[in-house]
Formats: sequence, structure tokens, C-alpha cells
Amino acid sequence: MAKYSTGGGIDSGDSCELCGATGVDTSSVNVAGAQLQVCSDCAQHDDSVKQSADSSQDENRKKRAAKNTARMHDSVQPDSSHWESGADYDDDQLPYLVSDYGEQVTNARQEAGYQLEELANELNVTENDLLALEQGRAVQAGIGGSVVAAVEEYLDITLTDE
Repeated sequence: MAKYSTGGGIDSGDSCELCGATGVDTSSVNVAGAQLQVCSDCAQHDDSVKQSADSSQDENRKKRAAKNTARMHDSVQPDSSHWESGADYDDDQLPYLVSDYGEQVTNARQEAGYQLEELANELNVTENDLLALEQGRAVQAGIGGSVVAAVEEYLDITLTDE
């Protein structure tokens, strides 16, 4: 039976304060804020050892993530399977957009008195493309520059950053 002491100066002799093993060599470790005399089997519960192991694992994870990202960007032939087939991204590139472009589109649409669906029909664009533009997700949604240009012209706003 373990003594569960905080090592307050009481000599634990040759028994482990964590598992109760007797007749063993003990060493002092910090377990959950308590300084204990423990056997070599229980020494693995030392908080200072766990913290350095955890930070080492976290550092290794960060290094692997950075390598994977670099590998993805350095590849000679990027994987284009996620692109829409038939889309011509070179001819309809998304321009640089101002930081609050989504808010500008929403405000201008509402001031003009249009519902999302109505404006999409007027511009002959999909409602999803217009919604992505309003939510500030133009890059993630693969919105073409022609959609941005149509919205700018129709609502008389400037979304591009020159």
C-alpha cells in the first residue's frame, strides 16, 4: 500500500511513495505538484520528464508539418485533380481583393435592395459564388475574376486592390 506523502521531510526509507514497493532504491520526483520518493518504475511519472517529452513531440510534429507543406509547394507537377474540369483559371484569375470585400458586397447588395438569389440571377452567376464572395471566401471557393468584375460594375463598388 502506497504512503502518498508529499515528502514533507519524513524519511520514506526504501519504499516507493507512489506504488508502495519496499526494499527498492528511490529517487525524488515531482508528481502532480508533490515531491515524492519513488522507485525506478514510478520515476516515469515525473512531471518534468513528461513536459520535456511532450514539448519534444510537439516540436517534431511542427517540423513534420513544415516539411509536408514545403514538399507540397516544391513539387514539380502540382496535383490539379481538385480543380474543376474545363475551368480556365489562367484566363479568369481572381484579382487581389481589398480586405473587407465580403462586407462591401453584402452592404452594397442590401442597399440596392436585392436578395442574394436575385442579384445572382441579374449577374448570371451562381448563388454559391456570390455567397462565397460575400462571406470573404473567394479564394477558397475558386471564384473567377469575371464574377468579381461583374459585381463591382453592377453594384458600383471597388473590390480589387490595385
